[in-house]
Amino acid sequence: MDIKALSEAHPDHWMRAAAIRALTLDAVAAANSGHSGMPIGMADVATVLWSKHMKFDAANPTWPDRDRFILSAGHGSMLLYALLYLAGDAQITLDEVKNFRQWGARTAGHPENFHADGIEMTTGPLGQGLAHSVGFAMAEEILRARFGKQAQDHRTWVIAGDGCLMEGISQEAIGLAGRYGLGRLTVFWDNNDITIDGKVSLSDRTDQVARFKASGWHVQEIDGHDPEAIDAAIVAAKKVTDQPSMIACKTHIALGHASQDTSKGHGALTNAEQNTAAKAAWGWKSGPFEVPAEIKSWWEEAGARGASERTAWESRIAGMSERKQAELTRVYAGDVPKKLSSVIRALKKQNSEAAPSLATRKASEMVLEVVNPVLGETVGGSADLTGSNNTKTGDLGVFDIDNRGGRYVYWGIREHGMASAMNGMALHGGIRPYGGTFMAFTDYARPAMRLAALQRIPTVFVMTHDSIGLGEDGPTHQPIEHLAISRATPNTLVFRPADIVETAEAWEIALSQKATPSVLSLTRQNLPTLRTDHKNSNLTEKGAYVMADAEGKRQVILLAAGSEVEIAMAARDALQAEGIGTRVVSMPCWELFEAQDEAYRRKILPPGPVRVGIEAATRFGWDKWLCGERGKEAKAAFVGMDGFGASAPAETLYEKFGITAEGVVAAAKGLL
Repeated sequence: MDIKALSEAHPDHWMRAAAIRALTLDAVAAANSGHSGMPIGMADVATVLWSKHMKFDAANPTWPDRDRFILSAGHGSMLLYALLYLAGDAQITLDEVKNFRQWGARTAGHPENFHADGIEMTTGPLGQGLAHSVGFAMAEEILRARFGKQAQDHRTWVIAGDGCLMEGISQEAIGLAGRYGLGRLTVFWDNNDITIDGKVSLSDRTDQVARFKASGWHVQEIDGHDPEAIDAAIVAAKKVTDQPSMIACKTHIALGHASQDTSKGHGALTNAEQNTAAKAAWGWKSGPFEVPAEIKSWWEEAGARGASERTAWESRIAGMSERKQAELTRVYAGDVPKKLSSVIRALKKQNSEAAPSLATRKASEMVLEVVNPVLGETVGGSADLTGSNNTKTGDLGVFDIDNRGGRYVYWGIREHGMASAMNGMALHGGIRPYGGTFMAFTDYARPAMRLAALQRIPTVFVMTHDSIGLGEDGPTHQPIEHLAISRATPNTLVFRPADIVETAEAWEIALSQKATPSVLSLTRQNLPTLRTDHKNSNLTEKGAYVMADAEGKRQVILLAAGSEVEIAMAARDALQAEGIGTRVVSMPCWELFEAQDEAYRRKILPPGPVRVGIEAATRFGWDKWLCGERGKEAKAAFVGMDGFGASAPAETLYEKFGITAEGVVAAAKGLL
C-alpha cells in the first residue's frame, strides 16, 4: 500500500483522517486495551461521510431529524469517539478520549448509548448494529408517512465488518431491508479480509457482494481509502430510493502500522516504537492526544454544518398545526396519552362483568384493539405467527413498500432480526414497537432482548404459547426454562397474566415504560376471568397481590402466575373445604413485586403459613419467594416442571406432570 501516494493525492483529507488514526493509537495505547485496526482502516470512509454527507449538528446530538450513524463493528469504538470529539460534541471531550475504557468514562470499550447522546445505540455483539439499523430505517419511513417530509427526512448510515456479516442475524437483517426496499439505509462494509484468528478465508468463502445483491440491495465496490471514490459511491447510493445500499469498501486494517493486514492489527496496538513509526508514515507530527488547531477547527466546522438544517427543520415544525407539533413532541418524549388509562379501565370493567373464558393471547389482542387507535406510535408485528400471537389489529394497516404508513410488520421467520429491528425503532424514537413469537423462541431473540435491557429501551416482546399448556406441539415448543431466563435479565419486566384483566394491566404498564423492555408471556389455552370484582387501580403494578384471602386462620399461602392461578384458586377451594385457611397470591410480575417496599411485601407474604409455588415451568427463581421473604425451606414446596414437556393434549400434560389442584392440595397438606 503506497501511503505516500495516498497522502500526496489528497493531502487535506489525509491529515483530517489521520487525526482519527492518531487519536485511536493514543487512546488504545493509554488504556493498554482496545481495537485499533478498524478505526485506522475506516478513517477515510468516516471522514468523507461525516464531513460531506451526514446530516447532524454536533451541538444538538438528539435533534429528531438528524441522520443516524451506527457503528455495528462496535469493537472499533475509537472511530466513533474520535469523530464525536473532533466534530465538537460537548460530551466526548479530550479527557474522555484520554480515559478510554476507564471507570466512569463515557468512552466505554464498546459504544453504549446511555453514556452520550451522540451514541445512537450500544454495539459490540457483532451484527446487532446492522440488524438494529433496519428498525431505524423503518421508523424513519413510518414517521415520515405520519408527520410528513417536513418533520422526518433523514438517513441511516452503518459501518459493518466481516464479523457482522458472518453472524447469522446479518442475513435476517439484509433480507428484511431488501424486502421492504429501505432506500435510506446505507451500509459500509469494511472489507479488510481479517478476523481475530487470521484471514477471513480460514472460515468463510461467501461472496458478500452477490449475497447482498441476491437480497435486493444496491451494491457498489470501491477503494475504501480513496476519498473521491468514497464520495462518488455515497452520492450514487443516495440516488437509489427503492433499495438499501451496501458499499463494499476495500480497506487495509491498521493501515500504515507494522501490523497492517494481519490479525494482530485487529486488536490493541500498544508497541510504542511501532506506533511512532505508524504516525511518521502518516505524516503525523503532533504529540499524544494533540490535534493541530487547523485540523480541529475544520472538523468542528463539519460538526456545525448541520446547524442550518436543524434550524430550518425547527422553522418547518413551527409551521405545523399545534396538534401535530404536540403529537410529534409527545411520541419522541415517549409519553403516553392520558386516554390510555381510561380505555384500559373501561376494558377491565367490561370483562370483569362479562367474565369471559379465553386465552391471554386473545385477551392481549382485545387490549390492542382498544390501545392501538389511541397510541398512533405503536408498531406491531410477528415472526410469521400473526394468527397465533394475535398481534395484528384491524386499524394498523400493513407496512410495505407502497404503504409506509402501515403499522404492522410481517417479519417472516426471523425472531432475532425482528427483535433487533424493534430495538432499532425504539432507539430511533417516536415509535413504540411490539412483536410476537412463541415463548420457546425467546431462544432465537435472546441476544436482542438482552440488548433492549442494556440499552434501556421499552421494546415489548409478546411471547405466546407460554407453557406445556400449548399441548400437542410437544417439548420443542413448550417453554420450561424461558421464564427464568427472562426474569434473570436485569432491567426487564416479565409479565405472566392470569386473565384478561391482568393482561390489560400488563399492557398498560409495558406501554408506559421509557427505559425498560417488557416480556408478555401469554397462554394458548383458555383461562377463566378471575378478577370479577372491578377495580380502577392497576393491581399488576404491585407485581403481586392477594387474589383470594384465607377464611379463618391462615395456614397456607399459594403463590402462582399466569395459567396456574386458576389451579391455585381450585386448590384453595379444596383446602378451605377441609377448614384449612388458604390465601392465593397472584404474581404477574416478579420484578415489580420486588420493587415494592418491605411493608407491602410483608403484607402479601407474612411469616408463618406454609407456602406452595405453582407454575408450569422450572422452579429456578421461585425459592426467593418460597424460602426468602420470611419463608422457610422446611415450609415450602413447588408444583411445576423439573424436566421438559411432552406431546399430548394440554389437560393430559397437566395431569401427567402433576400440576393440578389435587397436587397442590397434597403438597400443602404435606407441609402442615
